[in-house]
Amino acid sequence: MLLGDSILSNLFMLGFAYQRGTIPVAATSIEQALAMNGVAVEANKNAFLWGRRAAVDLPAVIRLSEGAGAGDEALASLHQFIDERADELTQYANAAYAERYRKLLRQVRDAESGAVPGSEQLSWAVARGAFRLMAIKDEYEVARLYTDGTFKRAIEDAFEGDYSLEFHMAPPVLSATDAAGNPRKRQFGPWMLGALKFVAKLKPLRGTMFDPFQFNPERRAERGWSARFEKLCEEVAQQLNADNLDRAVELVNAFEAIRGYGHVKEANAKTALEHIAALERRWQQRPLAAPIPIVKQAQ
Repeated sequence: MLLGDSILSNLFMLGFAYQRGTIPVAATSIEQALAMNGVAVEANKNAFLWGRRAAVDLPAVIRLSEGAGAGDEALASLHQFIDERADELTQYANAAYAERYRKLLRQVRDAESGAVPGSEQLSWAVARGAFRLMAIKDEYEVARLYTDGTFKRAIEDAFEGDYSLEFHMAPPVLSATDAAGNPRKRQFGPWMLGALKFVAKLKPLRGTMFDPFQFNPERRAERGWSARFEKLCEEVAQQLNADNLDRAVELVNAFEAIRGYGHVKEANAKTALEHIAALERRWQQRPLAAPIPIVKQAQ
């Protein structure tokens, strides 16, 4: 994400419209108004500026936006990236869960360095993909992120004075469905923060027989995708060589298409898994040996 927060999209569009000449106000006046408002001033000014840039060279801004998520990766070493994600997985679950991530990456890195010395393409793909599938935003993680202090600090940085919290959520047990059968969000008051603190404390139950969410179809599917990804990466590492490295990277990266939440993620997964299955069949097919030329003896 280029701006780091989707709420800044309004200022981005304002900057875009201004640069196209549809806002009859000076840029300095707009920036002064943002300063007088006193809320996230620098972030709002930055969003306004990026909107102006987009109006001049949209493709360049899109390229920068697509690279924004990978910028830190490009600057960091693979070892540093793995360490940081392992630390996050320790917070997500526990040290044993993080070690599972490290173990998979050790296996893949050893295989890649042996097959193609100096290459890290596959290792980067597995490092990103494994983390994303292992750190799904389930009920426990959402509760932890809301209650570990980060959310509160973000609210206090963005707003001043008294404020009231409202949560728009679709808990499986408490929410009705729409005409299409998809869960419909409900509005909950500030008391929900207390409920989330309680849920966050239950994260040790995740994946155990005592997990109250263990039978949720979405959670079961997510656990299945993660297990499939890990098993596939282990198989790929065992069969990796210089000739099939590109195919291995393509296969691992195909899991990136499993994204979103709820019914959106379910639809994306259906398409992605069909593509993954096709790539798996291709992976399992050994390439035909090159024909041996027939050399005729001179008469």
